[in-house]
Amino acid sequence: MPVKGVSRVGGLGTAAVLSGAVATAAVLTSCGTTNSSAPEQPSRAAPSESPSRAAPSKSPRTSKRPTPSASASRSTPGTVQLPPLHADFDYQIGGAYPPPTGVRIVSRDRTAAPAPGLYNICYVNAFQAQPDERASWPADLLLRDADGEVVVDEDWGEALLDIGTAAKRARVAARVNRWIDGCATKGFDAVEPDNYDSYTRSDDLLTANDATAFITLLSRHAHARRLAIAQKNTVELAGLRKRTGLDFAIAEECAEYDECGEYAQAFADRVIVIEYSDSGLRKARSGFAGRLSIVRRDVDVSTPGSSDYVRKVR
Repeated sequence: MPVKGVSRVGGLGTAAVLSGAVATAAVLTSCGTTNSSAPEQPSRAAPSESPSRAAPSKSPRTSKRPTPSASASRSTPGTVQLPPLHADFDYQIGGAYPPPTGVRIVSRDRTAAPAPGLYNICYVNAFQAQPDERASWPADLLLRDADGEVVVDEDWGEALLDIGTAAKRARVAARVNRWIDGCATKGFDAVEPDNYDSYTRSDDLLTANDATAFITLLSRHAHARRLAIAQKNTVELAGLRKRTGLDFAIAEECAEYDECGEYAQAFADRVIVIEYSDSGLRKARSGFAGRLSIVRRDVDVSTPGSSDYVRKVR
């Protein structure tokens, strides 16, 4: 989700980001798929989960995985299906509804069911705890400052998860990987772990190394479940996407912040762009209309019938 009222952080310089702690992950092949031979991370039991941010209230229905299209097919076992290039996209993490005509890719909350016949992305809030589920997280997995106070993303009221050590990363990943398992069971094609950039809001308690090490655990598990995995925002780490095993990008407001070109270069144009203003949409289309998947949504990602609902592609 976009950061409300806060300047974006960028430009860390990828050469200084990692100290070698990130393991080599899956790479894209020339046929448009990515290998998923990395070992699955062990899952551990977790408390019952509440819906992700702005999730629909109805219980999800389980659906079968849609038949892949020719432009996004699996060629052999052990590979994952990538989203089709430059395809019409709808962002439905605020609630599922019938996709508009022409849509081929849709992202929905992990509590929802996939849209039959489309490429489906499963949204999970992987790096922060939403207000309604904060109490279900072990207290020591919530990031705390020197005074013992929980560090909170003030724009969304979400506590940051503590991924500052290998042991804590493994424990947080065990829970998030259970959500990823649920995405795979329902028939989603990919997973969208949100708040990769939470380290930039951690008051320097977390680092880019911590974030990349954690996302690598998730990408290994997603690939083991034959799911592709997106990099959500965080343009300063886009150059590391092969090392972290990330397959495509979902970039909010990249035109607004002049970042779409960096994502396009890093991910070979396999980029989904979400703008939240008409000016951002015009700017995205002026530079990338023939290359990237671009949509304009309202900032609350609301459903049709809501007074706030906005969805435009031109």
